[in-house]
Amino acid sequence: MLEIITQNNAVALVLISLWVLPWKGWALWLSAHRREKWWFIALLVLNTLAILEIIYIFLIAKRQSSKETPVDEME
Repeated sequence: MLEIITQNNAVALVLISLWVLPWKGWALWLSAHRREKWWFIALLVLNTLAILEIIYIFLIAKRQSSKETPVDEME
């Protein structure tokens, strides 16, 4: 019985990791590219099953992008 519980937890952990890692990577890359230090730290430290990362990518970064000039043009 203990083996079944352990195997189920291992499968769940792998599935959660496969879900979270791409979102976290994209959000961290985007915040670093935009030089948003506090967002980078929050995204790196907080583990929210990618909820915070998705909010950042689709709401925060999109909204701010339409108001600002791209970083590439500033350099």
